[in-house]
Amino acid sequence: MRGVEVMRAWLPVRRGTAPSRACARRRGPHVHGPRHTGRERGAAIISALLVVALSAILVSGMLYRQQVQIRRIENQRLLAQAQWVSRGALDWTRLILRSEADSSGGITYLGGVWGVPIAKTRLSDFLGQIGEKRAQEGSDTYLSGSIEDAEAKFNLRNLVSSPAPGTLQLDIAQIQAFQRLLTMLGINGQLAKTTAIQVRLALLHSATRFQAPPLTGGPGSTQTIGGGGGGDGSNFTDKPGIDDDSSDTGVPPLQMTSVDSLLDVPGFTSEQVARLRPFVTVLPTATPINMNTATAEVIAAVVPGMNLSNAQALVARRETVFFRNVGDVTLALQAAGVQNVLIDPNQLDVNTSYFLVHGRVQHERAEVDRTTLVYRDSLTHTTRIVRVRDQL
Repeated sequence: MRGVEVMRAWLPVRRGTAPSRACARRRGPHVHGPRHTGRERGAAIISALLVVALSAILVSGMLYRQQVQIRRIENQRLLAQAQWVSRGALDWTRLILRSEADSSGGITYLGGVWGVPIAKTRLSDFLGQIGEKRAQEGSDTYLSGSIEDAEAKFNLRNLVSSPAPGTLQLDIAQIQAFQRLLTMLGINGQLAKTTAIQVRLALLHSATRFQAPPLTGGPGSTQTIGGGGGGDGSNFTDKPGIDDDSSDTGVPPLQMTSVDSLLDVPGFTSEQVARLRPFVTVLPTATPINMNTATAEVIAAVVPGMNLSNAQALVARRETVFFRNVGDVTLALQAAGVQNVLIDPNQLDVNTSYFLVHGRVQHERAEVDRTTLVYRDSLTHTTRIVRVRDQL
């Protein structure tokens, strides 16, 4: 009996312990609470780091874009200042051209002030010579440039003339001159006719096709040096050996504005255009060749019967005494062995109306390399800007 009582006394104790274990099982998550709290704290720290990193990236991006914008504004300001300096230099160049025409009596020769190039010079040096108070502000600005006689080259616009109002015809004499120049430079001479037709096609659809003054040499007029022209005594024709009856069909070519436009003419290559660049130009109107500034190759091409060696001798004598009028040119050509000299002032002259002004301005980081075509009136000596082209 005593043993049974002992068992009964023990059983409640065992039964009492069971709920404690059950409660322990129910309190299990609370027992492991500190471990889960550490995980949540780690996730919060990582999230905070990600937010900080993302904020840093956004702020740095904003600062970078702001810095780029500030740099861009500075570059625009420097470029605008360089362009204004270039405009001032161009106005100064136009003043030189006007004063040169007034002092030389309308004669353009290589020994003039306009022909002296300007080496790279600091702007403050120019401003200091005229007593500018703020001359030191141009200490970081440099100027350089030169003036080129555009009429010293063969003008491709001369290939097409207007002997009568409202007509555009090909000039045989000019085509032959261009053909001689091409042959002299080792280029196929037949491209002269193709070029002339291309120029005429472009001018037919141009609003400025009748800007050029008519060249003499039409029916009943005097022929140019050495004769030439068609069988009816005219220097103009619509078909210089190539049938262009269908010239008005299809898409018209673009009007030529530079020597690089020859790349649009079938048959010309980039190497040939580079070879022609020192001797050929494209001007808005038909112009004569200035015998005081033209090269020997151009003179030999435009004067029939003159070879390159005689033209080089003529250029060498010209360096000593320049031509003052067309009469001096006639005497020089006769001395060079050219027979039947009869000069057309619309094709050979001693004066120039078109000049190419090459200028370069370096203002801190900004650089402006610009070529400007300037027209100078032969009577009033006033100048105007025809076109401006920036070199890239």
